[in-house]
Amino acid sequence: MTYSGNKPLNQDGANSLAVGDDASDSPCIGVCTTLYDEICQGCGRTLNEVSNWVFFSQEEKDSVWKRIRADGTAMRFQRQAKESN
Repeated sequence: MTYSGNKPLNQDGANSLAVGDDASDSPCIGVCTTLYDEICQGCGRTLNEVSNWVFFSQEEKDSVWKRIRADGTAMRFQRQAKESN
């Protein structure tokens, strides 16, 4: 697979992540905290998703990206909202 920055490119050179332009391979922002629940407050993924991310297919990763974007509560999205204002 070819990459442009952190974004995988398909054979035509287009971004293969259909879930949005800001999608890198991993939603991790390096702020890992679960605050005693199953969801990382930094990226919005479950502990299972974090620990198995490297084994997920692109379809599984896209599904996670869609879910965490729809939820929008992770620090990754709070930070993006502040930067865009």
